[in-house]
Amino acid sequence: MKDNLEKAIFAGGCFWCMVKPFDQWDGVASVRSGFTGGHVNNPTYEQVKAGHTGHYEAVEIVYNPQVISYEEIITIYWQQVDPTDDGGQFQDRGDMYRTAIFYTTEEQQKIAEQSKAALIASGRFSQPIVTPILPAQTFYVAEQYHQDFYKTNKEAYEADRAKSGRDAFIETHWKDQ
Repeated sequence: MKDNLEKAIFAGGCFWCMVKPFDQWDGVASVRSGFTGGHVNNPTYEQVKAGHTGHYEAVEIVYNPQVISYEEIITIYWQQVDPTDDGGQFQDRGDMYRTAIFYTTEEQQKIAEQSKAALIASGRFSQPIVTPILPAQTFYVAEQYHQDFYKTNKEAYEADRAKSGRDAFIETHWKDQ
């Protein structure tokens, strides 16, 4: 990868809500919305949303590990999702909105497993952590109108985020961070 950049891929429900939390950090070169983990090549948003592709909505984060570590990125990830919900995330229901960590290297797998174990041991959540840690598959970039949605459709993004319950959940579970 160019200039020793690395990729991290996470599913955390609606990809619109997963871009901004990563996009704001030094060392993050890009965050793209897309799909991964399914059985249909080059799926469209409508196909994924219909639930017949097996894909998750996900984000691909390209980052400079000399500036921001995978450990830091995975900590940001955990603080954006409900890792106890296997039916989707917040108002978005269905398999395409489930959480998952897709590792691209053995080192990422090791770090992800350690961070999940630490989260379980912390007792922060009363329900079991169900977020799987899976090998990365092809990441398909979503249509252009989904990219940087929080910037290009600020009012729609803020309205959707407000009604989702995500921010209230984050405040309840991560207020001490």
